[in-house]
Amino acid sequence: MHVVATAGHVDHGKSTLVRVLTDTDPDRWAEERRRGMTIDLGYAWTKLPSGEWLAFVDVPGHERFVTNMLSGVGPVPAVMIVVAADEGWMPQSAEHLAAIDALGVRDGLLVVTRSDREDPETAIAEAQSEIVNTCLGEVEAVAVSGITGDGIPALRSALSRLVRRLPAPDDAAPVRLWVDRSFTIRGSGTVVTGTLPAGRVRVGDELLLAPGGARVRVRGLESLKERVDTVTAVARVAVNLRGVDKGAVTRGMALVTPEHWTITDQIDVRLRGIAAEVLPREPSLHIGSASTAVYVRPLGPDTARLTLASPLPLHIGDRAILRDPGSRRIAGLTVLDVCPPPIKRRGGGATMARELAGWPEVPDAQVLLSRHKLLRRADLVVMGCEPQGRPVAGDWLADPAHWESLRTDLTEAVAKHAANHPLDPGLTVDAARQQLGLPDRRLAEALVQPPLRLEAGRIVRPSQGPSLPPEVTEAVDRLRQDLERSPFQAPEASRLAQLRLTGRTLAAAARAGAVLRIADTVVLLPEAEAEAVRILGELRQPFTASEARRALDTSRRVVIPFLEFLDQRGHTVRVDGNSRRLKINK
Repeated sequence: MHVVATAGHVDHGKSTLVRVLTDTDPDRWAEERRRGMTIDLGYAWTKLPSGEWLAFVDVPGHERFVTNMLSGVGPVPAVMIVVAADEGWMPQSAEHLAAIDALGVRDGLLVVTRSDREDPETAIAEAQSEIVNTCLGEVEAVAVSGITGDGIPALRSALSRLVRRLPAPDDAAPVRLWVDRSFTIRGSGTVVTGTLPAGRVRVGDELLLAPGGARVRVRGLESLKERVDTVTAVARVAVNLRGVDKGAVTRGMALVTPEHWTITDQIDVRLRGIAAEVLPREPSLHIGSASTAVYVRPLGPDTARLTLASPLPLHIGDRAILRDPGSRRIAGLTVLDVCPPPIKRRGGGATMARELAGWPEVPDAQVLLSRHKLLRRADLVVMGCEPQGRPVAGDWLADPAHWESLRTDLTEAVAKHAANHPLDPGLTVDAARQQLGLPDRRLAEALVQPPLRLEAGRIVRPSQGPSLPPEVTEAVDRLRQDLERSPFQAPEASRLAQLRLTGRTLAAAARAGAVLRIADTVVLLPEAEAEAVRILGELRQPFTASEARRALDTSRRVVIPFLEFLDQRGHTVRVDGNSRRLKINK
């Protein structure tokens, strides 16, 4: 199926033309038929000579219903612009064309109606001269009469040619179905309708109702009044929803694939057709069937930050319209960033303007990383951008220059911590994460590379021998004096306290290799390990703890944990419950 919107002035016979093409009246309300004008969106479809189905979204032409018109044009990939031969180009035609141009619609057809009343050539020439200057460019023109039927076969052929020119939709894209109607069917529940521009919807799918965020299930699908199990873009579709009341769904909401869209109330945009500084401060933003007030903060000549009164599900590269309800001026925009960083300091807006000025029309992952510095792959997906490059940690991607800068900052932070806290074993990973402003502990760990190393949750500098404060070095020297004659007579806890070798001081001395800490209160000199192995090697093997105690001239308080330490170090091995022997390494 293909979908086109019919746009034009209120008196140009759009609805009559659609009725002739489809044998269906797109004007659904009695008020529309009574007044002879389209007020709300109308829907109809027909089978083309090519065998393809074409659906029409008939939009209002009167200036009082421009919001409804934009709701119909927004999601549709092609347009049929209708002009009357006896009236020609009208101000409302110009407003419709401006909206079509702002949305970037590139495929269309010009239809001049009422050819039975006036020679259509003048109206065709006038309309084409207006259209050619927009993104539609040169369009085919057909003259018809809804009264006599003249030109209708030619119009059907022209519509066939139009749909053949349309680019193939991406049926693997995430779904965003803008709701243009919501109603209840007895026995079925809530039904919403909309134009599916990309993606695929299946019965049983779980979708997100944005912006509220409610999870809903697709209970049933209809397209062209036929029940189907799957609908593929582009198509008009009616979706029967489970899990939501009709009152909770209104025009302008959207059914979206979960975890694939950013529901945001602040965006950075590039403007077209109007300078940022002359925009009204609070115009209306239109995208899909949605309309919301926005606050405009100009950044550069063609860039601005918009704050939305109501959040919307958006992607980078989305095209939308800003409209001033007072002056009826229309500007087009392209979304550059759906999660822009805050403007924190004076002059920040100008800095961002210079940054955005160099961006392409649709930024890619590398451009976004240059701005955000760190992003998860999932962040890029919901922003509508294809992730690129290898993660630096977990699923985190980093701007290369920023990542190298973080490495330098980490080295400096570790050195500063060591200088300010010499008794600490190193900077904790969590402290490093906070100092560097990292969102994930894994990033701090991934930044550690030689000469830094990670030990027990701390980031330490390379070992360069003992580097202790003078008071700790003095305490170790006094310990050495105590153990000079009896190297295995470890001092009691009271003596360690007198020496001030306790807590962080003792731990720092042990890390620096200045002492050998066997247990909490069993402290010897570093050379005691090798000397003990030499002495125990002279004993008859195997030997008992008592024999070792006598040989080392120490106490049971010391020898038991010391022998267990030697076991752990691989110097000795147990023979039975009472004895061990020196391990012989071959």
